[in-house]
Amino acid sequence: MHLNYQSSQHYRNHLTILPFLDSPVTCLPPFFIHVFLLQSPKYSIISYTCSSVFWMSSQYLYFGTSILTGSNSFQEVVVKVERPTYNKPFLGGFRNVSTGVEFHNAGSQTKPKKRPDKGIQLFSRGTQTAVEKNTRQQTRNTTSTQMTKTGLYVSNMTDKLITPGKYFTAEEYHKRRVEAVIVIQKYFRRWHAAYLVQNMKEQRRLRLAREAQEELQKKWEKEEKLRREYKKKLNPKTREDFELLYHDLELWMQEETERINRTLTGGKRKAALCALLEEETELIACIGMHKLSANLENQQKAILHFLGKCAQPRRWKAFDGKITEMDTQNSLRGKELLEIYRSISTKDIPKDERISVLLTLKWTVKEHECKLTEEIVALIDREIDLMSREVKECNLEGLRKRICTLFLQYIKTPEFNPQVAGLIKVPQDPLTLYKNVYFCHSCEKYLPPSEFPIPASSHTIGRCRSCYQLDNEARKREAYFKYRLILEDLRKSEVDYQDDSKIVFLVQLPDMQYLIENIWNCRSALSACSDLYELVMVRWDKQHEWSPWNTILLTKEEADAHLKLCNLQKVNFNGLYFLPYLCYVLVESCD
Repeated sequence: MHLNYQSSQHYRNHLTILPFLDSPVTCLPPFFIHVFLLQSPKYSIISYTCSSVFWMSSQYLYFGTSILTGSNSFQEVVVKVERPTYNKPFLGGFRNVSTGVEFHNAGSQTKPKKRPDKGIQLFSRGTQTAVEKNTRQQTRNTTSTQMTKTGLYVSNMTDKLITPGKYFTAEEYHKRRVEAVIVIQKYFRRWHAAYLVQNMKEQRRLRLAREAQEELQKKWEKEEKLRREYKKKLNPKTREDFELLYHDLELWMQEETERINRTLTGGKRKAALCALLEEETELIACIGMHKLSANLENQQKAILHFLGKCAQPRRWKAFDGKITEMDTQNSLRGKELLEIYRSISTKDIPKDERISVLLTLKWTVKEHECKLTEEIVALIDREIDLMSREVKECNLEGLRKRICTLFLQYIKTPEFNPQVAGLIKVPQDPLTLYKNVYFCHSCEKYLPPSEFPIPASSHTIGRCRSCYQLDNEARKREAYFKYRLILEDLRKSEVDYQDDSKIVFLVQLPDMQYLIENIWNCRSALSACSDLYELVMVRWDKQHEWSPWNTILLTKEEADAHLKLCNLQKVNFNGLYFLPYLCYVLVESCD
């Protein structure tokens, strides 16, 4: 027997069921369910007793009953009460006006039973598949001809009379077709040949224009490099510029010495060499004076660059690629100190402006009481007093330099300028430098590791960079400007390969000079070009990373052609071009 617990309002009004528990698999004691009216096709149920109840799920309730079917006969019946876990919406029905009882449509309100799952997904082909069928049909086209007849006249004014021509056979017809095809092919081939010639002329014109443009570009690049080198020699500023000057001085000395030894002998030769030595001394002194002025200018630029870093706001890139800047309290403090330093280091300003700048500096440093600020305030008062007494500007230069130096020391103190804490090279805690400082045996100074060049073949730390530079200026006078350009081009090309090459970034300028001068004799392996501005160093086998045994020195055009080779085993080597191949084979055999 199955009772819909919620869907049938008729059964709910004629069946009284005691409340039951919602816990799973609960056995309840027997209870009586009174039936006031229940229609059944088989039985006339008067009453029944439930012996035990089992709550099997949240949707159905099963219990066994004993039903009185006759005078003394009973039958065991299992009653299933459906209890949905959801409240179904009202979708139709009617209400008895006299009793107030609501009757629902059981067909629309009751959830139908599901078919048993067969384990496979079924589809109906008739409803899921569209059957298409294509058929062809020839429509009728009715035509007719109107002719003159009795009772009908058709005008022949627009008619055209056709007379039969000369009869020709099928062979003649095909012959005419072949001749027509030949004529068409002839004119097409003529047009196609003219088109190819015009296309080749256009390609030749473009190639010549491209080659001329490349030649002009190469000429301009060479002139630009020479112009930059000449500018470096004319107005030296950096260490590399002075290396070029000393290198040219050494070349000039060698040429003059060779000329004197070739043309003079005896006492005249010694006198000429002595005069040459004095002239060299004067040139070295002149270069030294330029070096001192350049150092002062570079020092001032370095200070302003350092203060500019302290005044920079915080920057970050947004999701749309735009740069966002934010001024913090520390960056604003750095900007304020930068403006004050620029003002006090500016020369040839009016006296009133100078006094105003000094007073601003005085009130700025008075915010912190210490020995340094007291000394700065005392110097400011002294300069103001001397200016009020009409002391000359030249006599105040030393005092003003001292004020600038002390104020720079004030700026580099993290307690007064918090932004400088992450920019100073020497940390405030000296214990952090204990294991990060090395001793130079030449100048006897303790310096950080960045001040020591480490060659690829070195296992220990020797002299510092300053000592190497001084030794180079005094003895060898080598210039690494051209070798630096070749090394930079080589590193850029190695980065483009994206194969994690490492050796090229360990090679230093002296190593590159040794490879070019001693191994390749400063010449291209193919054309023997000796202009270092036109030479580049590339991989011998582009499938392996660059190394001193996997390299070749060529011009830019030769390097482009060499890198287009796919299989080096099929290339016929001769001359110097065989040298890198031999080195490569020897290294591969050793591996």
